[in-house]
Amino acid sequence: MNSPPPTPPASSAGSPAPNTRVRVIRVLEAHGLTPNTDLGQHFLVDENLVDLSLREAHFRPGAVVLEIGAGVGVLTRALADHARHVHAVEIDTRLTPILADVIQGCTNVSVHWGDALRMDLPALSPAPDAMVSNLPYSIATPLLLESTWQLPTIDVWSVMVQREVADRWLASPGDPNYGAPSVLIQIAARPTFRRNVGREVFVPRPRVDSALVVLRRTGPGADPALRSLVRASFAQRRKTLANNLAAAGVPRDAVTSVLDALGLPAAARPEHLSPDHYRRLADELPWPTAS
Repeated sequence: MNSPPPTPPASSAGSPAPNTRVRVIRVLEAHGLTPNTDLGQHFLVDENLVDLSLREAHFRPGAVVLEIGAGVGVLTRALADHARHVHAVEIDTRLTPILADVIQGCTNVSVHWGDALRMDLPALSPAPDAMVSNLPYSIATPLLLESTWQLPTIDVWSVMVQREVADRWLASPGDPNYGAPSVLIQIAARPTFRRNVGREVFVPRPRVDSALVVLRRTGPGADPALRSLVRASFAQRRKTLANNLAAAGVPRDAVTSVLDALGLPAAARPEHLSPDHYRRLADELPWPTAS
């Protein structure tokens, strides 16, 4: 996969370019707007991190990119300069004049107004093959998860998220952060890059730190039966896997038999199984639900 055109060197979490921060603040003030933090609006204003997001994604110049949370368009404009087409999704229509001004002249940008979790993203045309976004914290995990199975054409994600969310996404078996999201994400993709980011690169500053995470697809997203099984497995973390799945209707002896075939003890807990183990479980267990 080809890299986008070269961009200036990026710093990990240095001070944002003052002109960008000041410009965003002044534009918001000129329109009488304040960011709506209930919508997770913390606008990225560090152009070095914008460049880093694009460079680490390594999407081809002809890529179609999906951006969730276009905000004031700092990332949107950069994407338009590197991609064949950009689908920019934004829920806050107050930002219409700001975004229109920033992408003026960009004929390769389609702005979609609405809630990304309620939007028919699979119907986007042309279909996206990359997601590059500063994701609103409140929807980051469900949106990323659903994109792995709803948007099979996406092969790379380069997203800014809350640092604790990144910890859960990338956790390995045995890690206290390892859970259903870790399994479902890692079934479809592997991490290729992570960099922690300070609060000073956003307007307004969030109360938590963030991380830039890049994931590259390795296979299809989990199907409904596998998703249901994984979530049932982690329903009660203090219980063994066999107990959790028995509560969901799977015969306990069937679970322990598969665990034995995998070389795992009958008392294995859900956090001790790898994503591959969960694939095997879904293939071999008489799973009663597929929702």
